[in-house]
Amino acid sequence: MGKLSYVTEDGFKRMMAELETLKTVQRPAITREIADARDKGDLSENAEYDAAKEAQGMLEMKIAQLQNTIQNSRVIDESKLDYSSVQILSKVKIKNIKNNAQMEYAIVSEAEADLKKGRISINTPIALGLLGKKVGDKVEVTVPSGVMEFEILEINPLN
Repeated sequence: MGKLSYVTEDGFKRMMAELETLKTVQRPAITREIADARDKGDLSENAEYDAAKEAQGMLEMKIAQLQNTIQNSRVIDESKLDYSSVQILSKVKIKNIKNNAQMEYAIVSEAEADLKKGRISINTPIALGLLGKKVGDKVEVTVPSGVMEFEILEINPLN
């Protein structure tokens, strides 16, 4: 059994849609590529056939990983979350005490993390350091570059 992961309903729907696309669009396309390459003759010297078979292997691995993630995912009922402290599906505004820079992060599951969108995994050092803390708390977080000190300014629902 894989590691249990908590996701939003939207995140779960996105994973299901991606799996459906992989199975119904990409898998048949690769099957056609293999058939086309096979029709071109000698398979021992056919680079197109080898490339298509490799792509098929990579696709099947991606499908298996996504199926495993979905199987081990649990959808969180966001209406039952308490936002008096930092937890998964919280949007947290923090201030770096050293340079007064303010940042806002949404704490989400690993499957939904996207740093460009300000969504960090619950397993990151910053998220782990903030979990359970309240507005006004000061937190020291050990990150690869050293220790950072943050103050929690706001905690809000994700949406």
